[in-house]
Order: sequence, then C-alpha cells, then structure tokens
Amino acid sequence: MSEPESSNPCLSCGACCASYRVSFHWAETPPSLDESLLHPLGPRQLCMRGTEHGAPRCVALQGEIGRAVSCGVYAHRPPPCDELQPGQPQCQRARARHGLPALEFRA
Repeated sequence: MSEPESSNPCLSCGACCASYRVSFHWAETPPSLDESLLHPLGPRQLCMRGTEHGAPRCVALQGEIGRAVSCGVYAHRPPPCDELQPGQPQCQRARARHGLPALEFRA
C-alpha cells in the first residue's frame, strides 16, 4: 500500500489474516518467501501455513487482532495478500467476524 503507515487501517486490524485461506499457484510464490511458511494444497496450489484450517490464522500474522498487528513477511507476501485492500467486501466481512466495526471511508 502506498499510504503512510499511520493511516493504514490494516496495522490495527489483521482480521483478514485470521479469516481466509491464503492460497495461490506455486508459480506465484515470491522467490524470497521461506518455504517453511507454506502448506501444499495439491500439486500446483500452496497456501500460507495456518490458513489451511477451518479457523485460519496466517503464521506470518504477528500481534493481536483489532489492536496492533504486522505481517512478518510483508515485503515478500503472496499475491492474494497484496490484492486485498482495506474496505473491500472481504475486508468488511473479516472485520465483522472478529467483532470490529466496518471501515468508513470519506470521498
């Protein structure tokens, strides 16, 4: 994200990282992402370890959801993590699952 850290709502949330499976094609794996953080889903699919379960929490998520969080592999995160943006419907659903208020954006 190009916005300053102080205005990035993800830094006090983390709900998406503990709500969804982060899966992707093996060819999309960032070259510098440590293989020990990955879980195979099939011959061509991987996911971030911890998100393969029914109650996901990405192994790279650090901190307490809804308070202060960070991603331990932010600079090397896989495409699904980079594509999900604050305020999108998936974000809002994840926030609701964790009892967090919806994000409100001013135009």
